[in-house]
Order: sequence, then structure tokens, then C-alpha cells
Amino acid sequence: MTTTPDHDAYIAAAPEQFQPVLRSLRTLLSRVLPEAHEIVAYDMPGFTIDGTVVASYAAFSKQCGLYLRPGAISEHAEDIKAAGLKATKTGITFSPRAPIPDDLVERLVLASRKDAGV
Repeated sequence: MTTTPDHDAYIAAAPEQFQPVLRSLRTLLSRVLPEAHEIVAYDMPGFTIDGTVVASYAAFSKQCGLYLRPGAISEHAEDIKAAGLKATKTGITFSPRAPIPDDLVERLVLASRKDAGV
């Protein structure tokens, strides 16, 4: 079993159609969480503050996902639904043709940070 060493390698190994949206999401997360450290855990790139994962993202065969603290998802459940996206307790799935709007990503990430208490 191989592990992905960093965000660049993860994005490069993702299906080609997902790479632009993953790069964009990484840039946005870096901007919203400037003090966060990039990690790869469970073969998924993420951002930690004080050792706590605040946000992570992934690419699968047919979709991408943004993963956050549960409080962020519940706090913005109506916004997620209004954007036509599907959410679980800790994640939102989307396609490159219909990514999560940047302003919603920002609100979600800030709420995830607050939920993490960091």
C-alpha cells in the first residue's frame, strides 16, 4: 500500500477532470486558514490547526468531497441544500461541473474552525 506524501502528489494522482477543482479548493482553504498546516491523513489531504483537522478534501471516481467538522455541516445545512449539494454528517460531495461556491466554502471552513475550537 502506498501513501500520498503531500497535497501536490494527491492532486497529481487524482482523475484529470478533478485536478483543477482540487487545486482551486486547496488554494481557497489555504487562504481561509493561513495558519493551518497541510497534512495527508488516511490518504486524504487536509488542514490542521493545533493538531486538529479543520478541513480536508478528496477525489473519488465520480465526485469530489469536502470534509469538515459536524457543527459546520449542521450550521449551514440550508445553504448546502440551497446550493443543490448533498451532505453527510461530515462531508459534502460535488462534481467539477457543479463545485461548492467559494463563498459557501469560506463560511463552512470558518464554521468548522469554530466547531473545532481552534
